[in-house]
Amino acid sequence: MCSTCDLRRVIRTTLKQLGDWSRAAENLLLGTALAESGDDARLRRGRRLGIYRISPAAHRAIWDRYLVHHPELASRVRGLAGQHGFLRDPHGELATNLKYATAIAWMRYRQRQVTLPDQQDIAALARCWRRCFHRRADAESQDFISRWAAAEHRAAAA
Repeated sequence: MCSTCDLRRVIRTTLKQLGDWSRAAENLLLGTALAESGDDARLRRGRRLGIYRISPAAHRAIWDRYLVHHPELASRVRGLAGQHGFLRDPHGELATNLKYATAIAWMRYRQRQVTLPDQQDIAALARCWRRCFHRRADAESQDFISRWAAAEHRAAAA
């Protein structure tokens, strides 16, 4: 079994729990994790946390600017967080709770009202990631595409 396959399962399960599963959404989040983290297994990189590299400020903004207006969805997202861990260190959940981090990553796309491209169009998914999720100057769609291809190669070899 490959780690990408395991991650795909977590993403699929999380999206289904949120009522938002589609193969395109699943592929977008998988590519997002790959593009953000690559082969870097660290759960904290500067102020960015978890495999999606979400900052505490972005995490707060999702709750304060988006989920506050969607209480039922907020309840489902909160249900994915650890009961005690979230109260002690809500940002820490981004680094230690993959389902919760996945839900928050998906909320970033929902907040920006993403229009999902075709599930197989990796270049379009990469552009979507670059436009909606990560606007940093050094992020290129090619990062997403090349890491996707490398993960597919590893999965095929597993």
